[in-house]
Amino acid sequence: MPSTQLPLFADARASYREARYIILGIPFDRTTSFRPGARFAPDVVRQQSWNFESYNYETDLDLSDVPIHDLGNSEEFGSAEEMAEGVRELLTPIWRAGKFPITLGGDHSCSVPVLEAVDRSRSLGVLYLDAHLDFRDHYLNDRRSHACSARRMVELLGADRVVHLGVRSMSQDEKRDNDRLGMRVHPSDAFRERGARAVADLALQELGTKEVYITLDIDVVDPSFAPATGTPEPFGLNPVDVKTIIGAAADRLVGIDIMEVSPPWDHGNTALLAARLAREAILRVEHRRGGARPRRGAVRASRAQRIRTDSRLDGARVSIPK
Repeated sequence: MPSTQLPLFADARASYREARYIILGIPFDRTTSFRPGARFAPDVVRQQSWNFESYNYETDLDLSDVPIHDLGNSEEFGSAEEMAEGVRELLTPIWRAGKFPITLGGDHSCSVPVLEAVDRSRSLGVLYLDAHLDFRDHYLNDRRSHACSARRMVELLGADRVVHLGVRSMSQDEKRDNDRLGMRVHPSDAFRERGARAVADLALQELGTKEVYITLDIDVVDPSFAPATGTPEPFGLNPVDVKTIIGAAADRLVGIDIMEVSPPWDHGNTALLAARLAREAILRVEHRRGGARPRRGAVRASRAQRIRTDSRLDGARVSIPK
């Protein structure tokens, strides 16, 4: 059962039944291999989400008109296997209800059980955004390590349904294994050479699935923009590249996770970017589906008023309606 660890994500005012978009935090980082702290990210990303105006001029949408529900955080699990079981239990009814999950990690091991909860009959492909290939069979004797997540997704969905974007670090064994198994990879250099939109369009064409899920390790972004992550790697994407990928996928996008923000290493800018990218996914998908436009002439609360009235601390327990 998830618990509300507030403040809630900004403008997440709808009930679970009314909502199209569901925010869920997973405060788990036990497989982190360098700098821990991602377990604190869900709440910090929520706090940073209040920085932004609810209205977005590019889409002409106001998030206060979009049905978003913040389910709170999962329990704080002990092992990676316990985490995976708990996340599958939480995500299965969300997927079955046709809702759009936005999962805030947590380390990248949290992404795999989100997809394990999906009905296998769906035509679903994954854009895997990460500085690292994450293709080890096991790491430190753990097959659920964050260093193994892309490999687990390939085993789950097939190599033709996972495309890796932004990589710039891998072991020789990982490269050898992927050369054999065949996950398509577009390194970070490709974004500089060809442009983000061209790379994103090619990746979506390679997937060829009706639906797309984005799993986003914040370390895909260059540490000059997003330094607070568990395993930072220079020479990465810029935030606009990631925004472009989300926009290119919006027609087919059915869910997203944002992982590996590590607040102890932050001055706020990394969590701020993560919050903005989560909002970007909602805005772009809602815009493509022709979502509700702002009510002209409606009186809008200021950012300060929204924070005072909508980000109340609340220790209540919540559960997903059957």
